[in-house]
This record gives sequence, structure tokens and C-alpha cells, in this order.
Amino acid sequence: MRMKINLEGKKALVGASTQGLGKAIALQLASCGASVTLMARNEAKLKATLAELDTNFNQKHDYIVVDFYDFNSFEAKTSAYFKQNTIDILVNNTNGPEAGGVFEKNTTDYQKAFDLLFKTTCHLTLLAVENMKKNKYGRIINTASLTVKEPLPNLVLSNTIRAAVAIWAKTLAKEVAPFGITVNTILTGLFDTERIQQLNKIQASAKGISLEENLKLMTQEIPSGRLGNPEEFGHLVVFLASNYSSYITGTNISIDGGLIKSL
Repeated sequence: MRMKINLEGKKALVGASTQGLGKAIALQLASCGASVTLMARNEAKLKATLAELDTNFNQKHDYIVVDFYDFNSFEAKTSAYFKQNTIDILVNNTNGPEAGGVFEKNTTDYQKAFDLLFKTTCHLTLLAVENMKKNKYGRIINTASLTVKEPLPNLVLSNTIRAAVAIWAKTLAKEVAPFGITVNTILTGLFDTERIQQLNKIQASAKGISLEENLKLMTQEIPSGRLGNPEEFGHLVVFLASNYSSYITGTNISIDGGLIKSL
């Protein structure tokens, strides 16, 4: 049978979807027929991204203005959304926490990172999964980082909390599998996004070298010899959102050009 991904009739909710990987995911889901609800805090960017989404399949796209850094507000707005809506595909994606090493961060920093990365993911998933269970179908896709397997220096908050998300997702996957719901976590490598540009500036400044020199050092570590294209990330998400992935659950899937050295 020839593979052709068709998500017509499916409704997706995508976090941090006005730039970077989140936007690439939203564009790819819409191109395959899904109706997409965007989430981000900048309404002007949300409207601009909404206008870019494919509508060839008579989809109804929408957006929610939320601030992932303000959990109480985030909780209230997303809870209100789910009182009126159901979804088939949830992509838990947020901006990363601030860079920094172990001795540069305190317990308050860890709590903020926990709220940003873990609490938002847990809250959205528990809201979405109830209707997924009733429908005997659902796709929960978490965007994490290769740091789950190989912690990186100067990213202690991301290293710590994203690992917790991956373990939680693995636990959840076993409980919801009988309902036709899959739960997978993507371990993200280095992609050509605003986040990598920020990290490049921080690293270059710390080393006292140019942005170009530091970027060259970064890409030299990648066997594929380049940064990833956000569109490539979107392709993986679309596959995990499709029926072709129905036997894949509870996994950590790397997309990193071969950067992770461990098994």
C-alpha cells in the first residue's frame, strides 16, 4: 500500500506555534488536512501564522492567546478552551528555559522551568486525553531535547525537567494504550531556529569567538554536518500523528542528524 498521510477531520492543538519548530509543525499538520489551533502569547504573530495555514481541505483553524510562563493564566485559558472543544492530536511544545549551569540557578529557577515544561504538558494532556479515551483514538506528541539522553553544559534547567517529561510520558503511554492513544516524545537535536541562534550567541560570547566560528564548531559535532530544517521536524510529527504510527508508543525518538552518541 502506498503511504499517503491524510489527517482530514482531525483536530490538532500545537504549542508555541508562531515560530521555530512549533510553526513548522502547525504548517505540516495543516498541509495534511488537520484543523489546527495555535497557541502562543503574541496575538499578532498568531494571526499571521493562522493566515499561512493550508485550507485546501476545508479546515477550521483557530488560535488561543496563552503565556506558557504564567501557569495560572495558562491553566484558566486552556481549561476554558477544552470546555468547548475536543482534539485528536496534541503537540506539547514550549520555548526552552533560560540557559545556565548548575551553580547559576536556584530553586526558584527550577520551579519556573518545571511550570513551563512539565506542568503545562501535564495539564494539557490530562484535559485532552479524556475525550481521546471516549473516541478510542488520540495522538500525544511531546517535543523534548537530546539532553534527555545526553545532558548538555549550560542547559541544566532543560536537562533536568525535560527528562521528567519523558519519564512521565512513558508512564502515561502504558495507561492509555488500550484506548488507541499513543504517547511519544521527540528528542530534538540542533535545528535552525531562534532558540539555536540565542544559544549560539551565549556560547560565542563565553568563548570569546565570533557567531560564525561558534556555529561552525556546533555543526562539526553533527555527523550530518548541518543544522536541521524545521520542516523536517514537522514531517516527523505528521507521521506520529497519523494512523501509520498506531503501533509506536511510549518511545523517545531522536531527530538530530546523528548527534546523540549513546544508544
